[in-house]
Amino acid sequence: MEFGMAGVAAITVIAYTVGLLVKAFGWNSKWIPVICAAVGGALGVLGMFCMPDFPAQDSITACAVGIVSGLAATGMDQMVKQLWEGDETDG
Repeated sequence: MEFGMAGVAAITVIAYTVGLLVKAFGWNSKWIPVICAAVGGALGVLGMFCMPDFPAQDSITACAVGIVSGLAATGMDQMVKQLWEGDETDG
């Protein structure tokens, strides 16, 4: 089975879910990108060891792939917010 890029997408989804949990518990939202990046980095390194076709072969690259995926979760959150909640400045 090929999980390479699907693993990267899974990191984004997991980081997004962690970001939603941070919001749900009422923690300071300014830390959500940092938390998502940290979770993504850790999952990237874990993915390198658990998935033989992960798109990174060393821990530094795997961590970087995970961090970018985690930060993509923050961007995904903003996209959802803009599309479904609308821009509050539209008067």
